[in-house]
Amino acid sequence: MLRLKLFSALIIIFSYNFSIAQQDSSKSTDDWDWHWESNEWNNWEKWDFDFGFEQAHPAISLQYGLAGIKREDIKADFVNPNLFEVKLGYIKERNTWDTDYIISNSFKYLYLSNTSNKLAGKDAAGSQIESDMWRFGFGKLHGYGYKIGESSAIIPYYSYTLNWSNIDFRYPENQALINSDDIEKLNLYDKSFRFGTSGEGGVRFKLSDNLILDAGYERSIVFQRHLFWKWAGSGLIEAAAQGLLDGFIYKIFKSSPAAGPIVNFLLKNALAYGIYELRQEKMNWPFNSEAPIAFDQFKFGVSVVF
Repeated sequence: MLRLKLFSALIIIFSYNFSIAQQDSSKSTDDWDWHWESNEWNNWEKWDFDFGFEQAHPAISLQYGLAGIKREDIKADFVNPNLFEVKLGYIKERNTWDTDYIISNSFKYLYLSNTSNKLAGKDAAGSQIESDMWRFGFGKLHGYGYKIGESSAIIPYYSYTLNWSNIDFRYPENQALINSDDIEKLNLYDKSFRFGTSGEGGVRFKLSDNLILDAGYERSIVFQRHLFWKWAGSGLIEAAAQGLLDGFIYKIFKSSPAAGPIVNFLLKNALAYGIYELRQEKMNWPFNSEAPIAFDQFKFGVSVVF
């Protein structure tokens, strides 16, 4: 059973990577076809199936931001926290779509973050609940951007992560101010690791080969409990939807390359936003499941590329 679960998890992760990799091409040809005999299919480097980091550069990213926390079926108010995040990974970039002004930029990373009202310098007022969350996980960021000069670019992006969170909730001294049902639900998360996912959209401002500024908006959820098969089904639905979008975006790139990066950014992030909106009440939408703890986060940061 454990092997089967691990295999299914790898299928979902692979599906996410595949939906992004479908467009990640350094060329676009008119004789593209979808047959195993096609040379396009045999060009494994094009499809970015390798899990190595050839031609990639190590990078460190530091981010700070503002967050909001909620759960749809909890009436209590939370103190809005701030966050600090560090990412370690590899950035790969290349010209693409037979142009000298459009680039493909991807960032595969591990990360650790702290989201806490302590970082915001805020204390609870009245019946508000304080929180301190540590989170770690891995993710991939990808986007198409426009080159500005030799080493500068603007890159709209979409990213996703799989992560594990440990949240410490702190209630007011007079717990009678809080509904007992709310406390019971939050205690299911309190001081224990919980699985979660996130989606993020934003813009990278590449100032030079070694310095990138980031600004993004992230929606993340923390599962009350990990119902593996429902999560797997929900994840596959999202991956399939992203894959269908890839086919449409590919056609946009072929006919109007200059519009491709913007269309890619808008469509992929709109889909992710809609999916996470549906998951506010059912964490494994469309399957019947509990509401998750949800975070909405505005993040700003700097990435140093080596």
